Amino acid sequence: MAEASHTGGRRSPFLVVGLGNPGLEYLWTPHNAGFMAVDRIAQQEGVVVQNRRCRALTATCRMAGREVILAKPETFMNLSGAAVAALVSEFEADPAQDLLVLYDELDLTLGKIKIRERGSPAGHNGARSITSALGSQEWLRLRIGVGLDLPPEAKAAGGRRHGRDYLLSPMRKADLTVLDEVLDRVATATRRIVELGPAAAMNEFNRRERNSPAEE
Repeated sequence: MAEASHTGGRRSPFLVVGLGNPGLEYLWTPHNAGFMAVDRIAQQEGVVVQNRRCRALTATCRMAGREVILAKPETFMNLSGAAVAALVSEFEADPAQDLLVLYDELDLTLGKIKIRERGSPAGHNGARSITSALGSQEWLRLRIGVGLDLPPEAKAAGGRRHGRDYLLSPMRKADLTVLDEVLDRVATATRRIVELGPAAAMNEFNRRERNSPAEE
């Protein structure tokens, strides 16, 4: 990215952090879409996210000539900010320019993604933890839709508890098939962000979502 931070004449690594919960019971749940995305990127880059550092599992690769740190916090979703803040400090990164967070979004239908440079964490506890730990909403995020395509009255009847149960329950095979394609798209979007910056990536991927006939 053109405006990446430099420290002592050295360009800082770009941090790509996927959010989720550690443990086999959470492996294929919607709330672990961020973990799945980081693993997909790692697979495509030929690395394994297994080094323990800054309260996270990490791996290092290169994209567009830039050192990239892939990370999956081991702090559980609600304390994601502790690991993200530790990574930012360890690598002397600027959260506004050198950080991308990948996480699930219940308010986006499964199959959709959305890139934003800043904003409120809304009801996502992992995003809220990061904003609190960094003391700023100025950090890039790519939200991965996991919401079911239900009519508004069905969503209202389900309530918040239904949403929590859904997020922490294993996904159906058909939904995992949809998510599998999305993860490839997330990996491509991540590379575009590293290479060309968030504006170009948003123009490409957010526009694609807006032009989708299924867009709500």
